[in-house]
Amino acid sequence: MAQNEIIAGLDLGSTKVCAIVAEHTEEGLDIIGIGSVPSKGLKKGVVVNIESTVQAIRAAVEQAETMAGVEINTVYAGIAGSHVRGMNQDGVAAIANREVAAEDVSRVLEQAKAVPLPGDRQVLHVLPQEYIVDEQDGIKEPVGMAGVRLEARVHMVTAASTSVANVTKCAERCGLFVEEVVLQPLASAHAVLSGDEREIGGVLIDIGGGTSDIIIYVDGAVVHTSSIPIGGINLTSDVATGLRTPMAEAERIKIKYGCAASRMVDDDETIEVPSVGGRAPRSLPRRVLCDIIEPRVEEIFAACRHVIAETGYMDMLASGAIVTGGTTLLDGLPELAEEVLGLPVRRGTPTGIGGLIDVVKSPSYATGVGLVKHGAEQVTGTTSSDRTVEVAVSRGLGRKLGAWFREVF
Repeated sequence: MAQNEIIAGLDLGSTKVCAIVAEHTEEGLDIIGIGSVPSKGLKKGVVVNIESTVQAIRAAVEQAETMAGVEINTVYAGIAGSHVRGMNQDGVAAIANREVAAEDVSRVLEQAKAVPLPGDRQVLHVLPQEYIVDEQDGIKEPVGMAGVRLEARVHMVTAASTSVANVTKCAERCGLFVEEVVLQPLASAHAVLSGDEREIGGVLIDIGGGTSDIIIYVDGAVVHTSSIPIGGINLTSDVATGLRTPMAEAERIKIKYGCAASRMVDDDETIEVPSVGGRAPRSLPRRVLCDIIEPRVEEIFAACRHVIAETGYMDMLASGAIVTGGTTLLDGLPELAEEVLGLPVRRGTPTGIGGLIDVVKSPSYATGVGLVKHGAEQVTGTTSSDRTVEVAVSRGLGRKLGAWFREVF
Protein backbone atom coordinates (compact mmCIF):
# COMPACT_ATOMS: atom_id res chain seq x y z
CA MET A 1 0.00 0.00 0.00
CA ALA A 2 1.25 3.47 -0.87
CA GLN A 3 0.01 4.96 2.38
CA ASN A 4 -1.75 3.81 5.50
CA GLU A 5 -5.54 3.95 5.48
CA ILE A 6 -7.53 5.52 8.31
CA ILE A 7 -10.76 3.59 8.95
CA ALA A 8 -13.49 4.63 11.40
CA GLY A 9 -16.36 2.61 12.84
CA LEU A 10 -19.46 4.14 14.43
CA ASP A 11 -21.34 1.88 16.85
CA LEU A 12 -24.78 3.37 17.53
CA GLY A 13 -26.14 1.60 20.59
CA SER A 14 -29.09 2.13 22.92
CA THR A 15 -26.81 2.90 25.89
CA LYS A 16 -23.67 4.30 24.24
CA VAL A 17 -22.37 5.73 20.98
CA CYS A 18 -18.83 4.57 20.29
CA ALA A 19 -16.42 5.75 17.59
CA ILE A 20 -13.27 3.72 16.91
CA VAL A 21 -10.47 4.80 14.60
CA ALA A 22 -7.96 2.34 13.17
CA GLU A 23 -4.93 2.61 10.93
CA HIS A 24 -4.67 -0.07 8.26
CA THR A 25 -1.00 -0.81 7.56
CA GLU A 26 0.86 -3.53 5.71
CA GLU A 27 1.36 -5.27 9.08
CA GLY A 28 -2.33 -5.26 10.01
CA LEU A 29 -4.93 -3.15 11.78
CA ASP A 30 -3.95 -0.86 14.67
CA ILE A 31 -6.56 0.84 16.86
CA ILE A 32 -5.40 4.45 17.36
CA GLY A 33 -8.43 6.27 18.77
CA ILE A 34 -11.60 5.62 20.76
CA GLY A 35 -14.52 7.80 21.76
CA SER A 36 -17.50 6.66 23.82
CA VAL A 37 -20.40 8.71 25.19
CA PRO A 38 -23.80 7.83 26.70
CA SER A 39 -26.61 7.47 24.17
CA LYS A 40 -30.06 8.96 24.74
CA GLY A 41 -31.34 9.19 21.19
CA LEU A 42 -31.75 5.49 20.40
CA LYS A 43 -34.15 2.89 21.71
CA LYS A 44 -33.78 -0.83 21.00
CA GLY A 45 -31.24 -0.04 18.30
CA VAL A 46 -33.43 2.47 16.44
CA VAL A 47 -33.00 6.26 16.30
CA VAL A 48 -35.87 7.92 18.17
CA ASN A 49 -34.33 11.38 18.69
CA ILE A 50 -32.26 12.82 15.85
CA GLU A 51 -30.80 15.76 17.78
CA SER A 52 -29.67 13.71 20.79
CA THR A 53 -28.10 11.12 18.49
CA VAL A 54 -26.28 13.80 16.49
CA GLN A 55 -24.87 15.31 19.69
CA ALA A 56 -23.68 11.90 20.89
CA ILE A 57 -22.06 11.06 17.53
CA ARG A 58 -20.31 14.44 17.42
CA ALA A 59 -18.96 14.02 20.97
CA ALA A 60 -17.77 10.44 20.38
CA VAL A 61 -16.09 11.33 17.08
CA GLU A 62 -14.35 14.34 18.65
CA GLN A 63 -12.97 12.14 21.43
CA ALA A 64 -11.71 9.58 18.92
CA GLU A 65 -10.18 12.27 16.68
CA THR A 66 -8.38 13.86 19.62
CA MET A 67 -6.93 10.54 20.77
CA ALA A 68 -5.92 9.47 17.25
CA GLY A 69 -4.69 12.86 16.08
CA VAL A 70 -6.56 12.54 12.77
CA GLU A 71 -9.73 13.94 11.21
CA ILE A 72 -12.59 11.51 10.63
CA ASN A 73 -14.64 12.13 7.48
CA THR A 74 -15.83 8.66 6.48
CA VAL A 75 -17.34 5.97 8.73
CA TYR A 76 -18.75 2.47 8.67
CA ALA A 77 -21.94 2.75 10.72
CA GLY A 78 -23.60 -0.10 12.58
CA ILE A 79 -27.32 -0.85 12.69
CA ALA A 80 -29.41 -3.32 14.69
CA GLY A 81 -32.92 -3.73 16.01
CA SER A 82 -35.97 -5.92 15.63
CA HIS A 83 -36.67 -4.39 12.19
CA VAL A 84 -33.71 -6.37 10.76
CA ARG A 85 -34.71 -9.56 8.94
CA GLY A 86 -32.62 -12.43 7.58
CA MET A 87 -33.64 -14.98 4.94
CA ASN A 88 -31.92 -17.71 2.95
CA GLN A 89 -32.26 -17.41 -0.83
CA ASP A 90 -31.11 -19.23 -3.99
CA GLY A 91 -30.01 -17.79 -7.31
CA VAL A 92 -29.26 -19.37 -10.71
CA ALA A 93 -27.36 -18.00 -13.70
CA ALA A 94 -25.87 -19.36 -16.91
CA ILE A 95 -22.08 -19.32 -17.15
CA ALA A 96 -21.24 -17.12 -20.12
CA ASN A 97 -18.04 -18.70 -21.47
CA ARG A 98 -18.12 -22.19 -19.89
CA GLU A 99 -15.73 -20.92 -17.21
CA VAL A 100 -16.94 -19.05 -14.13
CA ALA A 101 -15.85 -15.42 -14.19
CA ALA A 102 -16.31 -12.69 -11.59
CA GLU A 103 -19.14 -11.27 -13.72
CA ASP A 104 -21.00 -14.61 -13.50
CA VAL A 105 -20.72 -14.54 -9.71
CA SER A 106 -22.05 -10.97 -9.61
CA ARG A 107 -25.00 -11.94 -11.81
CA VAL A 108 -25.97 -14.96 -9.73
CA LEU A 109 -25.80 -12.92 -6.51
CA GLU A 110 -27.98 -10.22 -8.08
CA GLN A 111 -30.43 -12.91 -9.13
CA ALA A 112 -30.46 -14.37 -5.61
CA LYS A 113 -31.49 -11.05 -4.08
CA ALA A 114 -34.10 -10.34 -6.77
CA VAL A 115 -37.04 -11.07 -4.49
CA PRO A 116 -40.05 -8.80 -3.98
CA LEU A 117 -39.57 -6.54 -0.96
CA PRO A 118 -42.03 -4.08 0.58
CA GLY A 119 -41.32 -0.49 -0.36
CA ASP A 120 -40.23 0.33 3.16
CA ARG A 121 -37.41 -2.26 3.24
CA GLN A 122 -33.96 -2.47 1.66
CA VAL A 123 -31.18 -5.04 1.32
CA LEU A 124 -28.26 -4.56 3.73
CA HIS A 125 -26.12 -7.62 2.94
CA VAL A 126 -26.07 -10.58 0.57
CA LEU A 127 -23.81 -13.14 2.29
CA PRO A 128 -22.82 -16.15 0.13
CA GLN A 129 -23.11 -19.55 1.79
CA GLU A 130 -22.03 -21.80 -1.08
CA TYR A 131 -21.94 -22.00 -4.86
CA ILE A 132 -23.03 -24.93 -7.03
CA VAL A 133 -21.45 -25.47 -10.46
CA ASP A 134 -23.28 -28.06 -12.59
CA GLU A 135 -24.66 -29.81 -9.47
CA GLN A 136 -21.24 -29.84 -7.74
CA ASP A 137 -22.02 -28.22 -4.38
CA GLY A 138 -19.98 -27.00 -1.43
CA ILE A 139 -17.92 -24.56 -3.54
CA LYS A 140 -16.73 -21.40 -1.77
CA GLU A 141 -14.74 -19.77 -4.61
CA PRO A 142 -16.20 -20.70 -8.02
CA VAL A 143 -14.15 -18.31 -10.22
CA GLY A 144 -12.13 -20.27 -12.77
CA MET A 145 -14.17 -23.46 -12.57
CA ALA A 146 -15.53 -25.01 -15.78
CA GLY A 147 -19.30 -25.36 -16.17
CA VAL A 148 -22.49 -24.08 -17.79
CA ARG A 149 -24.78 -23.49 -14.80
CA LEU A 150 -23.97 -21.55 -11.62
CA GLU A 151 -26.14 -21.54 -8.52
CA ALA A 152 -25.69 -19.57 -5.31
CA ARG A 153 -27.13 -20.03 -1.86
CA VAL A 154 -27.03 -16.83 0.15
CA HIS A 155 -28.24 -15.30 3.39
CA MET A 156 -29.88 -11.96 2.67
CA VAL A 157 -30.26 -9.34 5.40
CA THR A 158 -32.87 -6.60 5.01
CA ALA A 159 -33.71 -3.62 7.19
CA ALA A 160 -36.31 -0.88 7.44
CA SER A 161 -35.36 1.86 4.98
CA THR A 162 -36.34 4.60 7.43
CA SER A 163 -34.05 3.20 10.14
CA VAL A 164 -31.11 3.07 7.71
CA ALA A 165 -31.91 6.59 6.47
CA ASN A 166 -32.04 7.96 10.03
CA VAL A 167 -28.63 6.45 10.87
CA THR A 168 -27.17 7.96 7.70
CA LYS A 169 -28.85 11.31 8.32
CA CYS A 170 -27.46 11.56 11.87
CA ALA A 171 -23.93 10.88 10.64
CA GLU A 172 -24.25 13.36 7.77
CA ARG A 173 -25.48 16.03 10.19
CA CYS A 174 -22.05 15.63 11.83
CA GLY A 175 -20.24 16.13 8.51
CA LEU A 176 -19.53 12.40 8.08
CA PHE A 177 -19.91 10.34 4.93
CA VAL A 178 -21.30 6.85 5.62
CA GLU A 179 -19.28 4.42 3.52
CA GLU A 180 -21.58 1.51 4.44
CA VAL A 181 -24.27 0.63 6.95
CA VAL A 182 -23.32 -2.72 8.51
CA LEU A 183 -25.38 -5.14 10.57
CA GLN A 184 -23.96 -4.87 14.10
CA PRO A 185 -23.94 -8.58 15.03
CA LEU A 186 -22.14 -9.27 11.74
CA ALA A 187 -19.53 -6.69 12.74
CA SER A 188 -19.22 -8.22 16.22
CA ALA A 189 -18.69 -11.64 14.62
CA HIS A 190 -15.79 -10.17 12.60
CA ALA A 191 -14.20 -9.06 15.86
CA VAL A 192 -14.66 -12.04 18.20
CA LEU A 193 -15.20 -15.26 16.22
CA SER A 194 -12.33 -17.45 15.05
CA GLY A 195 -12.28 -19.14 11.65
CA ASP A 196 -12.65 -22.54 13.32
CA GLU A 197 -15.78 -21.42 15.18
CA ARG A 198 -17.37 -20.27 11.94
CA GLU A 199 -16.34 -23.45 10.13
CA ILE A 200 -17.55 -26.10 12.58
CA GLY A 201 -20.65 -24.14 13.58
CA GLY A 202 -21.23 -21.53 16.24
CA VAL A 203 -23.74 -18.94 17.39
CA LEU A 204 -22.85 -15.41 18.42
CA ILE A 205 -25.17 -13.72 20.92
CA ASP A 206 -24.49 -9.98 21.15
CA ILE A 207 -26.31 -8.59 24.21
CA GLY A 208 -26.43 -4.83 23.88
CA GLY A 209 -28.34 -2.22 25.80
CA GLY A 210 -31.68 -2.50 24.02
CA THR A 211 -31.51 -5.73 22.01
CA SER A 212 -29.89 -9.16 21.97
CA ASP A 213 -28.75 -10.03 18.45
CA ILE A 214 -28.17 -13.57 17.20
CA ILE A 215 -26.07 -14.70 14.24
CA ILE A 216 -25.46 -18.37 13.41
CA TYR A 217 -22.54 -19.71 11.35
CA VAL A 218 -22.47 -23.21 9.81
CA ASP A 219 -19.73 -24.41 7.42
CA GLY A 220 -18.09 -20.99 7.52
CA ALA A 221 -21.17 -19.07 6.35
CA VAL A 222 -24.01 -17.10 7.93
CA VAL A 223 -27.23 -19.12 7.95
CA HIS A 224 -29.38 -17.10 10.37
CA THR A 225 -29.68 -13.57 11.80
CA SER A 226 -32.31 -12.27 14.20
CA SER A 227 -32.86 -9.91 17.11
CA ILE A 228 -34.65 -10.11 20.46
CA PRO A 229 -35.90 -6.81 21.97
CA ILE A 230 -34.41 -7.44 25.43
CA GLY A 231 -31.02 -6.19 26.63
CA GLY A 232 -29.00 -4.63 29.40
CA ILE A 233 -31.45 -1.75 29.87
CA ASN A 234 -34.07 -4.26 31.00
CA LEU A 235 -31.71 -5.51 33.70
CA THR A 236 -31.04 -1.95 34.85
CA SER A 237 -34.77 -1.19 34.96
CA ASP A 238 -35.42 -4.32 37.03
CA VAL A 239 -32.67 -3.33 39.48
CA ALA A 240 -34.03 0.23 39.77
CA THR A 241 -37.53 -1.07 40.49
CA GLY A 242 -36.50 -3.91 42.77
CA LEU A 243 -34.06 -1.88 44.87
CA ARG A 244 -36.07 1.37 44.65
CA THR A 245 -33.10 3.39 43.43
CA PRO A 246 -32.59 5.86 40.52
CA MET A 247 -31.75 4.42 37.08
CA ALA A 248 -28.25 5.93 37.07
CA GLU A 249 -27.49 4.32 40.43
CA ALA A 250 -29.06 1.05 39.32
CA GLU A 251 -26.70 0.96 36.30
CA ARG A 252 -23.69 1.66 38.54
CA ILE A 253 -24.70 -1.03 41.05
CA LYS A 254 -25.40 -3.55 38.27
CA ILE A 255 -21.95 -3.03 36.75
CA LYS A 256 -20.04 -2.99 40.04
CA TYR A 257 -21.84 -5.65 42.07
CA GLY A 258 -24.08 -7.54 39.64
CA CYS A 259 -23.82 -11.29 39.18
CA ALA A 260 -25.94 -13.45 36.88
CA ALA A 261 -25.65 -16.54 39.09
CA SER A 262 -26.69 -15.87 42.69
CA ARG A 263 -25.12 -19.14 43.87
CA MET A 264 -21.72 -17.56 43.21
CA VAL A 265 -22.36 -14.83 45.82
CA ASP A 266 -21.57 -15.25 49.52
CA ASP A 267 -24.46 -14.78 51.95
CA ASP A 268 -22.55 -12.24 54.04
CA GLU A 269 -21.76 -9.82 51.15
CA THR A 270 -23.59 -6.49 51.38
CA ILE A 271 -23.98 -3.44 49.12
CA GLU A 272 -25.01 0.16 49.79
CA VAL A 273 -28.04 1.26 47.78
CA PRO A 274 -28.91 4.98 47.38
CA SER A 275 -32.58 5.78 47.86
CA VAL A 276 -34.87 8.18 46.00
CA GLY A 277 -36.43 11.38 47.26
CA GLY A 278 -33.58 12.31 49.59
CA ARG A 279 -33.98 9.26 51.82
CA ALA A 280 -30.91 7.76 53.47
CA PRO A 281 -28.97 5.00 51.65
CA ARG A 282 -29.68 1.40 52.68
CA SER A 283 -27.44 -1.61 53.16
CA LEU A 284 -28.73 -4.78 51.48
CA PRO A 285 -27.35 -8.29 50.90
CA ARG A 286 -25.66 -8.57 47.49
CA ARG A 287 -27.68 -11.72 46.91
CA VAL A 288 -30.85 -9.57 46.70
CA LEU A 289 -29.36 -7.78 43.69
CA CYS A 290 -28.38 -11.05 42.05
CA ASP A 291 -31.83 -12.53 42.64
CA ILE A 292 -33.21 -9.63 40.58
CA ILE A 293 -30.68 -9.96 37.74
CA GLU A 294 -30.64 -13.75 37.37
CA PRO A 295 -34.26 -14.27 36.19
CA ARG A 296 -33.91 -11.59 33.50
CA VAL A 297 -30.64 -13.08 32.20
CA GLU A 298 -32.31 -16.50 32.18
CA GLU A 299 -35.18 -14.98 30.17
CA ILE A 300 -32.77 -13.56 27.57
CA PHE A 301 -30.98 -16.87 27.05
CA ALA A 302 -34.23 -18.86 27.10
CA ALA A 303 -35.50 -16.62 24.28
CA CYS A 304 -32.21 -17.13 22.42
CA ARG A 305 -32.44 -20.90 22.85
CA HIS A 306 -35.99 -20.85 21.47
CA VAL A 307 -34.85 -18.89 18.38
CA ILE A 308 -31.87 -21.19 17.80
CA ALA A 309 -33.99 -24.32 18.21
CA GLU A 310 -36.56 -23.03 15.70
CA THR A 311 -33.85 -22.58 13.05
CA GLY A 312 -32.99 -26.29 13.19
CA TYR A 313 -29.27 -25.61 13.53
CA MET A 314 -28.92 -26.45 17.24
CA ASP A 315 -27.19 -29.78 16.56
CA MET A 316 -24.72 -28.15 14.14
CA LEU A 317 -23.18 -25.76 16.68
CA ALA A 318 -20.11 -27.82 17.57
CA SER A 319 -18.18 -24.78 18.84
CA GLY A 320 -21.10 -23.68 21.03
CA ALA A 321 -22.12 -20.12 21.78
CA ILE A 322 -20.00 -16.98 22.01
CA VAL A 323 -21.51 -14.16 24.04
CA THR A 324 -20.41 -10.56 23.66
CA GLY A 325 -21.65 -7.03 24.32
CA GLY A 326 -21.37 -4.92 27.46
CA THR A 327 -23.97 -6.88 29.43
CA THR A 328 -21.89 -10.07 29.19
CA LEU A 329 -19.30 -8.55 31.54
CA LEU A 330 -21.58 -9.58 34.42
CA ASP A 331 -19.98 -12.18 36.68
CA GLY A 332 -21.45 -15.65 36.23
CA LEU A 333 -23.14 -14.86 32.91
CA PRO A 334 -21.29 -17.44 30.77
CA GLU A 335 -21.94 -20.12 33.40
CA LEU A 336 -25.68 -19.35 33.49
CA ALA A 337 -25.79 -19.20 29.68
CA GLU A 338 -24.32 -22.73 29.46
CA GLU A 339 -27.06 -24.06 31.72
CA VAL A 340 -29.89 -22.41 29.78
CA LEU A 341 -28.59 -22.92 26.23
CA GLY A 342 -27.22 -26.42 26.76
CA LEU A 343 -24.11 -25.41 24.79
CA PRO A 344 -20.49 -24.59 25.67
CA VAL A 345 -20.24 -20.82 26.15
CA ARG A 346 -17.32 -18.41 26.13
CA ARG A 347 -17.18 -14.63 26.51
CA GLY A 348 -16.03 -13.03 23.23
CA THR A 349 -13.52 -10.16 23.12
CA PRO A 350 -12.01 -8.49 20.02
CA THR A 351 -8.96 -10.22 18.49
CA GLY A 352 -6.70 -9.79 15.47
CA ILE A 353 -5.86 -6.13 16.11
CA GLY A 354 -2.92 -4.06 17.30
CA GLY A 355 -2.49 -0.62 18.81
CA LEU A 356 -4.70 0.17 21.82
CA ILE A 357 -5.41 -3.50 22.51
CA ASP A 358 -5.70 -3.13 26.30
CA VAL A 359 -8.40 -0.47 25.91
CA VAL A 360 -10.63 -2.24 23.39
CA LYS A 361 -10.16 -5.83 24.57
CA SER A 362 -13.63 -5.88 26.09
CA PRO A 363 -16.99 -7.25 24.91
CA SER A 364 -18.27 -3.66 25.05
CA TYR A 365 -16.15 -2.73 22.03
CA ALA A 366 -16.82 -5.84 19.93
CA THR A 367 -19.13 -4.04 17.46
CA GLY A 368 -16.89 -0.98 17.08
CA VAL A 369 -13.78 -3.07 16.44
CA GLY A 370 -15.74 -5.31 14.09
CA LEU A 371 -16.83 -2.29 12.04
CA VAL A 372 -13.23 -1.17 11.43
CA LYS A 373 -12.21 -4.79 10.66
CA HIS A 374 -15.05 -4.95 8.13
CA GLY A 375 -13.84 -1.65 6.67
CA ALA A 376 -10.30 -3.01 6.40
CA GLU A 377 -11.61 -6.00 4.43
CA GLN A 378 -13.32 -3.62 2.00
CA VAL A 379 -10.04 -1.71 1.63
CA THR A 380 -8.08 -4.83 0.72
CA GLY A 381 -10.73 -5.72 -1.85
CA THR A 382 -9.65 -2.81 -4.07
CA THR A 383 -6.30 -1.55 -5.33
CA SER A 384 -4.62 1.14 -3.25
CA SER A 385 -4.74 3.70 -6.09
CA ASP A 386 -8.47 3.14 -6.73
CA ARG A 387 -9.16 3.27 -3.00
CA THR A 388 -7.30 6.54 -2.52
CA VAL A 389 -9.44 8.21 -5.19
CA GLU A 390 -12.63 6.67 -3.76
CA VAL A 391 -11.89 7.85 -0.21
CA ALA A 392 -10.91 11.32 -1.41
CA VAL A 393 -14.23 11.67 -3.26
CA SER A 394 -16.17 10.26 -0.28
CA ARG A 395 -14.54 12.66 2.16
CA GLY A 396 -15.16 15.66 -0.06
CA LEU A 397 -18.82 14.66 -0.49
CA GLY A 398 -19.13 14.07 3.27
CA ARG A 399 -17.92 17.58 4.04
CA LYS A 400 -20.30 19.11 1.46
CA LEU A 401 -23.28 17.15 2.76
CA GLY A 402 -22.41 18.04 6.36
CA ALA A 403 -22.18 21.75 5.51
CA TRP A 404 -25.48 21.61 3.61
CA PHE A 405 -27.30 19.89 6.50
CA ARG A 406 -25.96 22.40 9.02
CA GLU A 407 -27.20 25.29 6.82
CA VAL A 408 -30.66 23.77 6.34
CA PHE A 409 -31.20 22.55 9.90
